[in-house]
Amino acid sequence: MNKTADFSLLFVVFIWGVTFVMVQNALSFLDPFTFNAVRFFMAFVFLLIPYLSTLHKKGKNGSKGLFKAGFHIGVWLFLGYGLQTIGLNYTTPAKTGFITGLSVVMVPVFSLLLLKHRLSRNTIIGVAAATIGLYLMTFADRSNLNIGDLLVFLCAISFAMQIITTAKYAKTLPALPLTLIQVSTVSLLSFVSAFIFKENHYVIFSSEVMLQKDVWTALLVTAALATAFAFFAQTFFQAYTTPTRVALIFSMEPVFAALSSYILIGEKLTSASIIGCAFIFLGMIFAELPVKKKKPVTQGFS
Repeated sequence: MNKTADFSLLFVVFIWGVTFVMVQNALSFLDPFTFNAVRFFMAFVFLLIPYLSTLHKKGKNGSKGLFKAGFHIGVWLFLGYGLQTIGLNYTTPAKTGFITGLSVVMVPVFSLLLLKHRLSRNTIIGVAAATIGLYLMTFADRSNLNIGDLLVFLCAISFAMQIITTAKYAKTLPALPLTLIQVSTVSLLSFVSAFIFKENHYVIFSSEVMLQKDVWTALLVTAALATAFAFFAQTFFQAYTTPTRVALIFSMEPVFAALSSYILIGEKLTSASIIGCAFIFLGMIFAELPVKKKKPVTQGFS
């Protein structure tokens, strides 16, 4: 089941990577908070349909602590998106990409401190390789740190904690209602933030905006695949793998984003980007290698 979980999560990251261009196009019409509010609300509706069909079945849908757990995960996910959005106003996309990717390093640390998960030598080397790869792919701007960098660093902590909290609850609570509460939390908090930070509060009711092809296609695809399916898959499969392995798999997102940008819009890949992709890929593979157990030393008599 571990391999199935890893490949399923890798497919989720592939979806996130290839929809990156679509999201960028849609954000030229909608502000990020409004886009996420609508995107996560649509995902909520997509997930609500199968959830309602399972209500008649006896199971763990009413498990104690379910709402609190889903809300907890959703708050971390919202903070990740929100802090990244605000931070982008003060720093560069390149620095944002690298600092957000530092969640790959934070997850094993938090996993050790909060969940008491021990790290193998191969995992530590894999995390280090993935971090180097992220640096090569994204950190082109070497300017001094600013408030935007701090906000994005807090965003990385939030994304890391979303993985950690999902790992905490995924083994004991049903994945579908847990995901449902998570995405509805992000949608609600994004709506509130859109009203606070956006001057035009009624953009989502504008047919001129919402009927733009780039907007409705991006919302439909990201809501169904990159949100409803993706976060359900993460919640379900994290019961069968470790948070650190999930973080390493998620580090492949900029790789898929770079490749899809190259194929779809002809964005050039630098030599540093290509080497960075290789480091991330090797880091993920290295972390999967089995750890050799030391044979006990036996002393003989001469």
